[in-house]
Amino acid sequence: MRHSFRLWLSNLEWTSYIWLLYLPYIMSEFIPTKSSIDWLWIGLGVLFLVVYILVNEIDRWLAVTIPLELFIAGLFSIFAFNNYMIIYPGWQISFILARYPRKYFRWFATAFYVIIFIGLWRYNQFHPSVIGLDNANIGDLIFPLASPLISYTVARSVIRRRQLSQTNRRLQAVVRRGERERIARDLHDTLGQSFSMITLKTELAKKLLIKAPERVAQELDDIAKTSRDNLQLVRAIVNDLHQQSLSEMMLEQGKNLAEADVVLLTNGENEATEWPTTVQAQLSAVISEAITNVIRHAHAHQAIITFDQTPTAYLVEVQDDGHSKSYVRAGSNGISGMQQRMQAVNGTFSIVHNRQGTRVSLTLPKEA
Repeated sequence: MRHSFRLWLSNLEWTSYIWLLYLPYIMSEFIPTKSSIDWLWIGLGVLFLVVYILVNEIDRWLAVTIPLELFIAGLFSIFAFNNYMIIYPGWQISFILARYPRKYFRWFATAFYVIIFIGLWRYNQFHPSVIGLDNANIGDLIFPLASPLISYTVARSVIRRRQLSQTNRRLQAVVRRGERERIARDLHDTLGQSFSMITLKTELAKKLLIKAPERVAQELDDIAKTSRDNLQLVRAIVNDLHQQSLSEMMLEQGKNLAEADVVLLTNGENEATEWPTTVQAQLSAVISEAITNVIRHAHAHQAIITFDQTPTAYLVEVQDDGHSKSYVRAGSNGISGMQQRMQAVNGTFSIVHNRQGTRVSLTLPKEA
């Protein structure tokens, strides 16, 4: 429970809630109430606040809450002549839609500007002398009109910078892996052959030496055993260096997700790259399979991978915003394979369909 709350707190969009400090000022024109109409606008303001929070917190409901928030703000703009409320969806929704295909932002922007211009047209019908190029009130329109474009551009820039940073870091890890592979080849070609030769020579010497056999034979046996142990150690090191790291897996799957038009976001990835190589290899195989399921079956627009650890375990969550429940069934679409991989290393695997989409949770215990 504490881990879940800490994770929710770290993912909280504080900036979206800071803007709510201006909401009482926007609603102040209806307070104190002068008629039942004012009470209606206050009720719509409260409903707007609830929907605003739902848009921020529950991605599964965006198909309903985004149009509803825009509709309520549109009522304020068209019938209450209040173009300040429309700024909220202009900033918040545009920022959220930057994570999704562009067509959704185009649909939103079209509806947004239609509402703005209908509101201006109606306002001009009642107050024809207020709006004009030579009037100071025209300046109040610039911010609402520019809000969606600015917010969307900023959000896309943030996402691109983050993705570029992650890609560069992954590429650096791949370059480091190239150096590790070179070292692995050198170890295999030099030390491996040397130890093999030592083993052969000592075994041959044991057969040839006849003086003090009770002494020399024991020494040669020790040398042979040591050389064999060292050879196994070299092979283990080489095998360890050939294991796939999280960075390599993320680089490969990031490209696959991009080709499927799915945005990849990560939390704690930098820290996870410092985990032991064996741990990274064990988790990479399962995460890769989970991402493959997201691409093939989830019908998702976004995938968030969260890496964390406790004093006793490594934790990974793969959360998508898809609406397909078909691959949550045990034994389907590689789920049994993921379960078996985690069980083989004494880890745990779970997959659930929640309000955001589908979440895969992995837990790998740390060595004592």
